[in-house]
Amino acid sequence: MTDSADNAIGNTFAKLSYLVVDDFENFRLSMRQMLRSCGADKIELVPNASAAIQYCSYNHVDVVLCDYNLGEGKNGQHILEELRHKKLLKRASLFLMVTAETSKEMVMGAREYQPDAYLTKPINRAMLEKRLSALITQRSALLPINREIDRENYPEAISLCLQALPSKPRYKTWLMKTLADLYQQVGDFSHALKIYDDVLAQRDLSWARVGRGKILVANQAYDEAVTTLRDLIAKHPDYMEAYDLLAEALEKQGRPTQAQQVLEKAAEHSPNALMRHKHLATLAASNQDMSTASQAWRQTVTLGTHSIHDSSEHYLALGQSLSDLSEGDTTEEGSAAADEALTILRRMEKRFADQENIKLRSRIVQSRVHAGQGKMNEAQKALESIADELGDAGLMDPEAGLDYAKTLFRLGRENEAKALLTELASRCQDDPALLQKIENLLDEPVGFRQKLRARSLNRDGIKAFESGELDEAVMTFSRALEIVPSHAALNLNLVQVLMKKYQETPGDRDLLNRCQKHLAQLSGLPQQHRQYRRLVSLRKKLEGMMS
Repeated sequence: MTDSADNAIGNTFAKLSYLVVDDFENFRLSMRQMLRSCGADKIELVPNASAAIQYCSYNHVDVVLCDYNLGEGKNGQHILEELRHKKLLKRASLFLMVTAETSKEMVMGAREYQPDAYLTKPINRAMLEKRLSALITQRSALLPINREIDRENYPEAISLCLQALPSKPRYKTWLMKTLADLYQQVGDFSHALKIYDDVLAQRDLSWARVGRGKILVANQAYDEAVTTLRDLIAKHPDYMEAYDLLAEALEKQGRPTQAQQVLEKAAEHSPNALMRHKHLATLAASNQDMSTASQAWRQTVTLGTHSIHDSSEHYLALGQSLSDLSEGDTTEEGSAAADEALTILRRMEKRFADQENIKLRSRIVQSRVHAGQGKMNEAQKALESIADELGDAGLMDPEAGLDYAKTLFRLGRENEAKALLTELASRCQDDPALLQKIENLLDEPVGFRQKLRARSLNRDGIKAFESGELDEAVMTFSRALEIVPSHAALNLNLVQVLMKKYQETPGDRDLLNRCQKHLAQLSGLPQQHRQYRRLVSLRKKLEGMMS
């Protein structure tokens, strides 16, 4: 290398600021010495994550060299995750993960947050200078574009990318990818899609396939998106973004079970991604797979210990899913799930003691756990411990109100539960998601195993009705209603079958009397309920048949 080239590189190094994060002082001092020999001058050394994040909060850093293992507490992945989340690193800043560990689990987890490079210990000056020189040269060439993206001036960033494409062929791949991302940001899907198609016509690159999948999902072309993403995963099973996008496409297709399976596979490949475990937990719970939901929430809670994404909601959701799993199950396995629920809820109370309503939310679920194990005295004591906060349940936070209503049902206080849900429905008329939850709880105020049984019977009843097997349909719907007597759709399904039977045997007034009884069961159905119009219609029809 010539003296002039050496000087140029030294000058480039000298212009930038550096942060070295490592828990061993000797390594920090060694890195500072190597950086200085490359021409660097502004170098800060810190021993742990909290010091690193605090420094980045108040200082601009161009290059972060961060060890992955930092002893107790946050690791390098947590630092990168938090810096990205809080936007403490500019796009032009470089983050290099330094590690002696090369396990797939570590690499996959860290890669989710896209470090600019990995440096494997031991590190020497020649290796450091070579890797950093290449990254800094690219950083300098693309700095104007990254500045505009940081300012969220996307049209200007697009313009700069287009200007750079013919003049900087060395960075063509970066420019094409960034340009397509920017077009997506501004909603110009057709231009983004053209870039992905042009790139794929020349080379089969994973980022272009995923980008194309994003456009297909955005354009609601779910079938093509699913095919594209499945093909990508088959060829590149470690490209994690494809799994998340495939799960999203399958959900939007109305295939939540398949979406769950995709996320389960992704979680096996990359087990340290908290947000993916959270998505899996939520999806599994909606699929009534409480065992998978509990395990995914358990992982979410564990991974959250040192993460910026840690939340009391994760603890609460784990407690709720374990409560569902243990309800009515007094075997050793059921008792263990109940004990774990109580333990995790008590941990939540301590860890998030400064949060409003945390004790309230915890004790409501604890009461339900005790009730599910038949310990009614303990269930009552849990509610008594928050009697002051339960004073006016009508003013309770909607989610807490729903949870409280669920507990009231478990304690046999149905009238209180229904009154609370009716009040909540009236107060939250403009929140369709919450109204749906209220409907579901009114219809099925039972444990998840009973819900599954009732839903299975409902499906069987519908099949029997559609096949003209009316007696079989009546028997099946009746059995389902023994589990959930107030279920609106089930009651109305049975009324329709009974009316059909009456039309075939007009003299049997008992059939109409049974219709009356099941319609009366729904006398308190809120007008906001999606079955309300159907109820009114069947009432009118019955009146006509009885006159």
